[in-house]
Amino acid sequence: MTIDLHAHSTASDGTTPPSELPRLAAEAGLAVLALTDHDTLAGLAEASAAADIELVPGVEISCRLDDAEVHLLGLFVDPGHAALGAELELIRTDRDRRGVRMVERCRELGAPITLEQVRAIAGGAPLGRPHIAAALAAAGITDAFTPEWIADGGRADVPKHVLATAAAIGLVRAAGGVAVLAHPRSVKRRASVSDTQLATLAEAGLAGIEVDHPEQPPEVRAQLRAVAASLGLLATGSSDFHGDRKPVRLGECTTSPEVYAALRESAVSVS
Repeated sequence: MTIDLHAHSTASDGTTPPSELPRLAAEAGLAVLALTDHDTLAGLAEASAAADIELVPGVEISCRLDDAEVHLLGLFVDPGHAALGAELELIRTDRDRRGVRMVERCRELGAPITLEQVRAIAGGAPLGRPHIAAALAAAGITDAFTPEWIADGGRADVPKHVLATAAAIGLVRAAGGVAVLAHPRSVKRRASVSDTQLATLAEAGLAGIEVDHPEQPPEVRAQLRAVAASLGLLATGSSDFHGDRKPVRLGECTTSPEVYAALRESAVSVS
């Protein structure tokens, strides 16, 4: 059984409609796929209606860990959970405010992009940095995710509302789900989550770490696998598929059936 626990659709910043993801996953040889759009559960109903594989209801929540942003995967969550839905709505609303201001800042810095262009790229999804980056690329600015433009802390970056990671873990558990920290040491992200921080999150109820990820090289994966074992955390693997926005294929990294079964059992036990 081939399992991919991290994928995005056009409900957030992917380029594949939710209804198409299950078919693509099946064609890629997957038996299980988690739909984990950024800060929204909006694509789950459409994906579930089209699924002929096992679809895990999930979400990727933007969180704050000390002075850095990290992402938390909530897997097996109840899409109808009121508190989770309310917090995601708050995050999305602020995400749109932030996106508008970032476009303004880009224009102030000389980038020939417009808010209408970025909204067209987003296609109705909450505005995110990948949408702004696509507009910048169309204008010939290919280094969007750098301090010169929209990287964390960059000239056009704007702070946004985020949950503390421990609070997000509690919210996921309250919604009947299980929490996995996404790509904690991606080479493309500014912050790297330390062993000490992972231990603190484990005490807060974190169930797993995304170890096998396209942006984490083999030596980093080995380090994360060792710390996961020392903390009693599960080691997952996922593609973090975004369609055409990233050169990553569904199932590029996967989770073992044994780990998947343990995650599902943990989620059931807290629901």
